[in-house]
This record gives sequence, structure tokens and C-alpha cells, in this order.
Amino acid sequence: MSALRRDGRTSMSPRAGNTGPHTLAFVESPVQLLNVLEWAHAREPGADTGLTLVVLSPIDPMTRGQLRRMAELAREDGHEVRWEEARGGAAAPFQTIGGLAGLLRRADRVVLGDPFSRYVQLLLTITRARDLVVVDDGTATMEFVAQLARGERLVRWHRKGGRPGPRDLVFAPVSSAARKRLTPSDHRKVEIFSSMPMEETLQGVTITANTFAWTRDRFGPPRITKGADMVGTSLVETGVVDGDRYLEAVRSLARAHGATRYFAHRRESAEKLHRLAVETGLEVVRPDLPLELIARRGPIGRTILSFPSTVVHTLPLALSGTEVRVAVCDIDPAWLTENASPRAQGFLSGVTGTARDVHRLAAVTAV
Repeated sequence: MSALRRDGRTSMSPRAGNTGPHTLAFVESPVQLLNVLEWAHAREPGADTGLTLVVLSPIDPMTRGQLRRMAELAREDGHEVRWEEARGGAAAPFQTIGGLAGLLRRADRVVLGDPFSRYVQLLLTITRARDLVVVDDGTATMEFVAQLARGERLVRWHRKGGRPGPRDLVFAPVSSAARKRLTPSDHRKVEIFSSMPMEETLQGVTITANTFAWTRDRFGPPRITKGADMVGTSLVETGVVDGDRYLEAVRSLARAHGATRYFAHRRESAEKLHRLAVETGLEVVRPDLPLELIARRGPIGRTILSFPSTVVHTLPLALSGTEVRVAVCDIDPAWLTENASPRAQGFLSGVTGTARDVHRLAAVTAV
């Protein structure tokens, strides 16, 4: 059995510490942890995953809070959780990687949620696992699969098109090695577990559909209210969309559809959310779990309004069998900042255009 230590880490049992876990999963966000649980649930009944979840904890308080709640659900499902303060000071990365090296070398399978993460890419250079699984980290998974198929360097979509910075150049050999590890070969299997559409895939990669069966089994069905709820996005925080334009778009969309609640993205700034609440009258809700679980648990509006994001793909699956309608509003090119990646508009349109079981709304006018 595992026990939660005073420093927040989960101590490993002597047996696990001696032999190493069969499957080692690395997560840095609540959605990644959710999708690891979905992957474990989707495996054949009785399949031994021997799953140990390693949380590479971020600094952001809201993300940490959601990760703590998801870790509780993972323990309730019988999985071991090891919490790492991976960013708790200059020496933390060295201590974390050093402490995990032995487990990585002994693991038969490694599951990861963010192949773009430099932390994860470093860890991939250590593992000898012959079975690698990438679970969804939202829309970034679509870009990862396409870049892997084209043999391109791994770059997040909202940064693509810019010149590599000094840190990118220093880290380039590690990133290149990680991409090679994530390419299937005669002695290594690679699986993508995703609810996202895949237009380009590399030969030899196994694609497994994430249907959110664990979420539907664990929660709901929800009580449905008559009104509409809105889902927030971090497109302002990532420098893609102008803040003033976004605020006006939210106000116009809420007014047109009678929305009363705004479910904040975990990366949205407190200043932006305060301004949004004051100027739109929306009740800002900071969820304690990923939105798929919040919506499935309920209560939730009969209509969920969203801009292009992961949830336009995942919410219809999590809410399958209910009467909730997901509606997505396109991003007007005029909202983009001058620093937005040249690929931003095309990528966001693709996110919307490939979503199934959603109602598509035209971009609202934002003055």
C-alpha cells in the first residue's frame, strides 16, 4: 500500500520500490491525469497495468488544486500516486530526475501526457521502456501527431513560426532524441490514446479512441438547467487573442445566448477574470476538477458555449446520452494579436471544423 508523506509525496511500497512499476505515467496537468485514468479504464478487463502516476507538479495554485483532487480519484481507483515538487526551486529538476531515474529504467511501459514538455523529453532519454503511450493533452495532441508524422521538431502550435530562442537551441538535442524515442520501431511500440481527430499519423503508431467511458461510469448523469454556461479559454494568456477583443466577444456571446456562468480555464489570470466578471455580469466559476467531470457531475446548462478548444471534442463524449448541446464560436481573425503564430487562425479553425456533435456559431462582432 502507499502512504501520503508529510511533504505531499506518496511513498512507494517496498515491493514497488525494489522491482519498479510495470507502468509509469507522468502528468503535469489535471486533464493529463484524467486521460491516464481513461486509458487505464479502457484496457482489457483484468489487464495488469501496475500503474504508478507521477505528478510533476506545476507552480500555478489552481492547477495544483485540480491535480490534488484528481490524485484523490486515482488513489480511490487503486493506483499509486507519487507527487513531485518538480519546480520547487533551482535544484528541484535535478532532484526530481535523479529520484526517478531508477524507476524509469525498470519500467516496462511509460505513459505521458505532454510530449512537448522539456521535463518529459528529458525523462524519455532515460527510460528503456519498449512500450510508450501518449495520452491527450488537449488540442496539442493533434499538433504532436502531425509533427511526428512529418518528422518536424516538436513545437507547440501557438509558438510555431517564430525563431527558436537560445533555450530552444540548447535543448534541441534532447528534443530530437525524445522525438526519436516517440517514433515506433522494431523494438518499441508507440500508442496515441486520444479523443482528437488525427488527419496525419505515422506508420506503426497505434491510435486508440478515448471515449470518456471512465468519466461516464464515475459521474452523472447530470442535472440539466435551462440556461447556458460558457467555457473560458487561455488564448489571451498564450498571446494569441487580444484581451479587449476577447472580453467584448464574451460579453456579446453571453448576451446573445443568455449565459450566466463562466467556467474559467485554469491558466486564466485573476486580473482578467475579475474584469470579465465586473464588465459582463457573468458568475466566474473556478472548477476544482477538469470541466469534463464538472459537466458530467452537474448541474450544467442545457447549452455550453465555447471558443475553439479541447472541450469542443471532449464534452460531447463526456455528456453522451444527455440533452446538453455544445456550441462553438469561431475566432475572428481581427481578434488575433500581432504576435500570434502565423498558424494560429488555421489551427483554431481546424479545431472547430473537425469537432463532432457540436453546433457551430459564427464569430460574434467584437468592436
